[in-house]
Amino acid sequence: MQTQMWINGQFTSGASGQTIEVLDPATEELIASVPAGNATDINAAVDAASAAFGSWRRLPAGERTELLHEVARKLTEKAETLAVLLTREGGKPLLENRDEIGWSASCFRYYAEISRNRLGDVIPSIEPSQLNLVLKQPYGVVGAILPWNYPILLMTWKIAPALAAGNTVVIKPSEMTPLSTLACAEIFDHLPPGVVNIVTGYGRGAGEPLVTDPRVRVIAFTGSLETGRHIARLAAEHIKKLHLELGGKDAFIVAEDADLDIAVPGVAWAALLNTGQVCTSTERVYVHDSIARSFIERITEYARGLRLGHGLEDTTDIGPMVGATYRARVEAHVEDARAHGATILAGGKRPIAQERGYFYEPTVLTNVDHSMRIMREETFGPTIPIMTYHSFDEAVQLANDSPFGLGANLYSYNARYVKQFYDEVQAGTLWINDPLTDNDAGPFGGMKMSGMGRELGEEGLDEFRETKHVHWDIRGGSKPWWYPYNRRS
Repeated sequence: MQTQMWINGQFTSGASGQTIEVLDPATEELIASVPAGNATDINAAVDAASAAFGSWRRLPAGERTELLHEVARKLTEKAETLAVLLTREGGKPLLENRDEIGWSASCFRYYAEISRNRLGDVIPSIEPSQLNLVLKQPYGVVGAILPWNYPILLMTWKIAPALAAGNTVVIKPSEMTPLSTLACAEIFDHLPPGVVNIVTGYGRGAGEPLVTDPRVRVIAFTGSLETGRHIARLAAEHIKKLHLELGGKDAFIVAEDADLDIAVPGVAWAALLNTGQVCTSTERVYVHDSIARSFIERITEYARGLRLGHGLEDTTDIGPMVGATYRARVEAHVEDARAHGATILAGGKRPIAQERGYFYEPTVLTNVDHSMRIMREETFGPTIPIMTYHSFDEAVQLANDSPFGLGANLYSYNARYVKQFYDEVQAGTLWINDPLTDNDAGPFGGMKMSGMGRELGEEGLDEFRETKHVHWDIRGGSKPWWYPYNRRS
């Protein structure tokens, strides 16, 4: 198991001599320790990335394409090893982590091809002798600060387009799940030294020096709103380009025409995937009152039937949460809802069968309202709070009643509802009858306090390219509108 940092094509234990312990969230046992990187390590990584940038940006697009395809091939080749490692350090069931690696390889293949599609545009000139070009060029060094819930996938969504655009990168993985990211050094070792660098560490020790280094032109971050705000304040001094995905409070509207045989498992999956630790997890469910009783009974039974356990066990549906702090937040939200009149129909507690590990039962709540924390703040855990509504207008208003706007879901076959939903709901991704599906060619990102910028699609590539306008008069010569003005009279 690789536990050293990757800087300038070499493994290193770093400058601090200190380490970070990585625990298995299902057993609370120590898996490994990694270096606690500091400003010295970040400086070395940025030195390497800066030195590599000149040759990497000038590499012909076809050659860069082949190198990125090789990344995808290696990811696929090492998929099972990486999936097991993701399960051990993050807790997701192995099946979900196999999917994560598959999605990541697909993303690298997508950007490998799209990167050679277009460098910019030729636009109409205002004079016959002029040529006007719009060029898209790389920024330079990109700092990628990763979350713990999808370490490989959300790394890929950042660095695949960044590399495809001609940037070099310094990656700072979450201190909770650094092992799978370090294992990717072997995925990148065919790239020129310095193009990809990985520095493990805490936010204060390694993250802040990465954000404040003036040579790092772009910061791409996925994580909490508060950390995003802190990064924005630090980056403002250098007017850095920021790419922030800051979580959400996604709504799921279930209309009266929904097929409950599909909607019940669909909503449960959207809410409980990765134990609810997904930025686009369903965290608020709004069900039409005409079907509410049946829906609630069925999803309660469904949630009670899901099996908790270690993610490496074939029988596991729901793994542990990633840590004690995150479980405590879920418990606080559930208790706040209970204290203010909510009814707990399933779950609402730690499972008796799992004496160790950060497990929490899938929890279904009713009689909730928007005064409760569980309907206002990001819970990021295995909860399904359900409200009823009377009209579709009311459902849309409830969905928009949030400071977040990352994603939203709808189950309906009513075309009028569907159009109103995608016209009026304030969220960056809208899923209709198909919850939480990704498409490498479709942009992903949030509105309101869910962040800024887009990942995936052509938009995701352009997040890592600066736009330059070239105005060229091929003929040259003097212009009649120059001084002196009296010659124009």
